[in-house]
Amino acid sequence: MPSTVEVMKNQRPLSVTRRSFAATALSVAIGLAVVNPLPALADVDLPWADKGRALVMVEQAGCEWCKRWNEEIGPIYPKTREGAFAPLHRVDLRAIPADLQLTRRVTFTPTFLIVNDGHEMARLEGYPGEDFFWPLIAQLMRQHLGLPTEEADPPES
Repeated sequence: MPSTVEVMKNQRPLSVTRRSFAATALSVAIGLAVVNPLPALADVDLPWADKGRALVMVEQAGCEWCKRWNEEIGPIYPKTREGAFAPLHRVDLRAIPADLQLTRRVTFTPTFLIVNDGHEMARLEGYPGEDFFWPLIAQLMRQHLGLPTEEADPPES
């Protein structure tokens, strides 16, 4: 059995281990970005103050909950009354436009920002699943943007 001194002599220096880890992490991040690129950003050239009401989805490559939202909600959001009332705009977590006025830094993805004239009014952090997303986002839009409540069906006679 080797002594402790012999084992220590055969160990790689910590700086080499850190560099190896950093190189591996960078390779994985690049691979995720290639395999799972973000959808195209909408209207990135238009100043936020001119966009009016919007739902801004802050996302990043490799985000599993973003991917799930994109599969479950993304295709139908523009066809809903919420989508017509506050169109969806996507931004990358690491490239949030400077003219988008946030109340605090965005840390989690996905984060859904309720925006009016370039100012964040409210936010929903995370994606709670389809069953909870719709009532939560509608409530935030009603409270902060004035989304009209749904008309109740008239009682049948």
